[in-house]
Amino acid sequence: MVKIFLLVGNYLPGFKSGGALRSTVNMVNRLGKEYEFKILTSDRDIGDNTSYSNINPNEWNKSGNASVYYLSSNQQSIKNIAKIISDTDHDILYLNSFFNPYFTIYPLLARKMGLIPNKPVIIATRGEFADGALNIKRFKKNVYMFFAKIFRLHENIYWQASSEFEKNDIHIALRKKNLDIIIAPNIPKYLQSKSENKTVFQKNENILRICFLGRIAPVKNLDYALRVLSKVGINVRFDIYGPKEDKNYWNHCEELIKNIPENIIIKYNGALKNDAVHDMLKMHDLLFLPTKGENFGHVILESMSAGTPVLIANTTPWRNLQEHGAGWDISLETPHKFVSAIEYAYLINKNEYIHFRNSTRNYAVKFANDDSILESSRRLFMNALERENV
Repeated sequence: MVKIFLLVGNYLPGFKSGGALRSTVNMVNRLGKEYEFKILTSDRDIGDNTSYSNINPNEWNKSGNASVYYLSSNQQSIKNIAKIISDTDHDILYLNSFFNPYFTIYPLLARKMGLIPNKPVIIATRGEFADGALNIKRFKKNVYMFFAKIFRLHENIYWQASSEFEKNDIHIALRKKNLDIIIAPNIPKYLQSKSENKTVFQKNENILRICFLGRIAPVKNLDYALRVLSKVGINVRFDIYGPKEDKNYWNHCEELIKNIPENIIIKYNGALKNDAVHDMLKMHDLLFLPTKGENFGHVILESMSAGTPVLIANTTPWRNLQEHGAGWDISLETPHKFVSAIEYAYLINKNEYIHFRNSTRNYAVKFANDDSILESSRRLFMNALERENV
């Protein structure tokens, strides 16, 4: 069995860090009987000051189909990380970020210094090279990319792109054409093909229930959502879920909330654990996520799997949603179209809305259970191993 050593910033039981965590969990759940997964990660969730209560830090733990080593913050040195990698039998080293200092940059430095075995390395950039994401702390990122290029940290690396869009982003960001990139979409969780319960939470004719679910950070674009909502002429309840990753950005959003019209009721509900997400989404009429960039967008698929239509920006791989009867993907340059979509969702009658939810759910099931997605990941691993043996 092929052994894959996967490094990621956060893993279960964490739930605040979003896409990379969900992609990893889904990969392990759906391919864990074909590959042996070992994971090196932090011993705490993003923003937390203490370790998870139900794990043993700095040793191997069993978690589902994987063995997980939860590294405490005082042990996250190049020396320690290199030793763990060297002591762990693996065929492929799989890094789930380009910029993570401990779980990507340190291993690459250790590799350059010959401190770890020379095994195939895959880097999944997880949307970090999308314009919206790359522009955050851009100077700091550019400095790292400059020195990484000088020291050839990314020599003989295999790259995973989740879509053609991300493949193009990788080429542009690294300014190289001869990169080994394979497109392997992020693996979604498996969905039962049996339709969601037809009895949906009744649509209220007097108010539209909209939710936002994501990290409170500039890339998720909550302030844009608030500005759009300030322009709608209908009654809306807007529930915000997500950890306050950027406190200054949240303060900016709070100022916008203070000036929101009276027809918009807004409530911040904090971070939401993964096992509560599905039920929360089912209780809303619409997910509104005008993100500046996603390499996948697990919450978007999660919403559709709950039968809740989505209103998103055209900055993700989820495109042509209207054609699939699952929602809207709209340019951020046209805020009036977001307003129109929200008002349309409010005006459709009960029967139209039930049809809307059913077509949304059916689209999610068809996508999530497409075997070609799993096959792409198998091909990713196979190609990395074949190159090692050339």
